[in-house]
Amino acid sequence: MNKIMLTEEELVAIKPGDAITLGAVLAIMAIAILAIAVYKLFTSNEAIIKLPGGYQFSWG
Repeated sequence: MNKIMLTEEELVAIKPGDAITLGAVLAIMAIAILAIAVYKLFTSNEAIIKLPGGYQFSWG
């Protein structure tokens, strides 16, 4: 595998915070979706949640 040294301009253009920001946004979205599902489950009279892998939760 051939390695090429980056120029000074390319080194300055690298922004390491992008991956951390994207990871944080995805984590917050996953938590929000889970919170909505739990809220719907507990506030409804009857509810069924089916998840992949054969898991099923029912309420009511």
